[in-house]
Amino acid sequence: MRPNGILHPGLVELLTGAGHGDVIVLADAGLKIPRGGLRIELGLTSGIPSMIEVLDAVVREFVVESAIVAEEMSSWNVDLERAVMDRLSPLDVRRLPHVAFAAELERTALGYVCTGECTAYASVALVGGVSYFEEAVALYNEYEQHRP
Repeated sequence: MRPNGILHPGLVELLTGAGHGDVIVLADAGLKIPRGGLRIELGLTSGIPSMIEVLDAVVREFVVESAIVAEEMSSWNVDLERAVMDRLSPLDVRRLPHVAFAAELERTALGYVCTGECTAYASVALVGGVSYFEEAVALYNEYEQHRP
């Protein structure tokens, strides 16, 4: 048994199996999951767990490079958008029209984590990063300074 952090075995497996550039979708309760897409169901009742609760748990254990949301979130779900942006700042968050957002996820998602979030346009796609990015940049810069 894990002593802390995420306890759901399927979610732990998804997060630890994801690599740089892999997309993990935190889905609201209404997002259509493509047939054959890996689905991890966390939703218990309407609103439980919320998108923010799941996002908070996931970003503590998953290196996020960037994110994607539906552009409709900014007009239909202002409070959630503010909370999501607060948590993901200063990362790049790309906004796509919902139809394009869903199509992009269908092509790229490694898995879908279904929350109990029952508000409009509340899904967030997280793009995996690497934990050693700053060290890699420093090594590259060092190499470039000494390159013949």
